[in-house]
Parts: sequence; structure tokens; C-alpha cells
Amino acid sequence: MRVKTMMFIQLIANSLIAGSIYSLSALGFTLIYGTMRFFNMSYGVTFMAGAYLFYIFKNLLNFPFPLALGLSMATLSFLMVLLDHFSFRRLRRLHAPSWAIVMASIGVAVIIEAFITTLFGSDVRMVRTGIQQGYKIAGATITPTQLIILCVSIVFVWGIWLFLKMTRMGKAIRATANDPHMATVIGIDTEEVFKFVIILGSCLACVSGVLVSLETDIEPSLGQPALLKAIVASIIGGIGNIRGALWGGILLGFVENFGIWKISAGWKDGIALALLLLFILMKPSLFGIEEET
Repeated sequence: MRVKTMMFIQLIANSLIAGSIYSLSALGFTLIYGTMRFFNMSYGVTFMAGAYLFYIFKNLLNFPFPLALGLSMATLSFLMVLLDHFSFRRLRRLHAPSWAIVMASIGVAVIIEAFITTLFGSDVRMVRTGIQQGYKIAGATITPTQLIILCVSIVFVWGIWLFLKMTRMGKAIRATANDPHMATVIGIDTEEVFKFVIILGSCLACVSGVLVSLETDIEPSLGQPALLKAIVASIIGGIGNIRGALWGGILLGFVENFGIWKISAGWKDGIALALLLLFILMKPSLFGIEEET
């Protein structure tokens, strides 16, 4: 009985740690979708590129963690804004249909993944170093890296929440998300808002990728499962709903970790998709699908 209790507590801890990363990813994804009405299929490679940038700054250039993280976020944000300027922004100005922008984002994802594969190869890279001694907290074993993951996630989630609630740009983002046409009428430069949202989304994707790289190896295909988790958590919480994305990520973390307790870990992505299907069947409006009356 004692062993089962300890295992249960450990699963709760693992679920919170995984869920915090999923929440960060979902927050960035749903922030972009909610403001720009853009289902960004290149968000996964943004996540992956952030992990590789951190690998360059931290492992290859030996910068300290805070500086490596800051430089990774700044570099990735700059590249994503530049990419938007020369691709998606042109499509928006041409009033291209949403499916055309989605297809363009898929093309961007393929190109970026191919570029990183060419640059680093298909072999896995390791950011983490050595085996860490875990701490016993409330019956669960938590490593220093996992504590960093949890603390950084909480800081960034609350930081974004306060930014959206209390700053002028945050209010402009919320106004644009609620009604972009009215936002334009009252004098809000929506393109500037979009640019800032891309920066925020890129920073969140970068932080998520960095936190994952502290626990697992990185490879060019890392972005695909990350995109899946961001989409699932966002849809569970109600696509475009900031608060919902946070709870959706936590729920996904719990379902996955408790699910693989009884079945193979290879079913982890399958569990995420099954949860997505369940929520769509229960409430189609979560996916932006109008329910029949």
C-alpha cells in the first residue's frame, strides 16, 4: 500500500511538471490563434528551434543559463517576426483565405526542420549533463532540473497573465482578439499587435523547448509532438481561451502520466489524441465548430 501511495504521489508530481510545459506551449499557440485567427502549424518547429538555439548558446558557447535563455528567446523572436513579415503578412494583406495561410505555415515548418537537419544532422543532441540527485518532497522524488522547470513555467505563465491584464499592449492584444475590426476603428494598429503576439508566442515556444531539452535529448523531429500537445491542450481549454489553455495543459499532463502508468509509454501521443477526440465529441464548440440546434 505504501509503495502504491508513493507511486501515486510521484505521478502527481510528474503530471504537474509535464503539464506546466504543455501549458506554456498551449498559451503561446492559443495566443497567436486567438489574436491572429491563424492556426500556426509551424509552431512546433518554433519550439524545436528554441531548443537548438539554447543548445548553441549554452553548450557550444558556454554561456550561463539565464543569458543563454535570454539570447535564445531574443534570436528566435527576431527570426519569427522576420519570417512573418516576408510570408504570412503578405498573405494577410492579400486577404488570403485561412487555409492558404495554414498551408504556408506547413511549408515553413518543413523548410525550417530541413534546415536544422542539414545544420545539425539527424543525431540527437544533449543539453542536460550528468545524473542529478533528486530531492524528496512530500513523498515524491524531484530533481533540481524539474524544480527549475516548474518554477520557470510558473514565472512565465503569471508574467504573461499580468502583462495581458495590466499593460497597454496587453489590453490592445485582448481588444484585437475580441474584435479586430473594432480595434482598428478605435485606433489600434493591429499589425503592430500581431508582431508583438508573434514575439510573445515565440518566447513561450522557446522557453518550452528549452525546458524540455533540460529533461530529454533534442532532435529535428522534436517539434511534431510539441505541436500536437500545444494543439490538444489549446482545444481542450477552448481554442483562443488563454485561461483554458493553462488548465488544458495541466489536464493533458495528468491524463498522459496516469495513462502510461498502466500501459506502454509508447501510447503517450495516442492518449493525447484520444483525449482530443473525447472533448470534440462531448463539446464540438471547443474546436470552433457550431453545434446544430
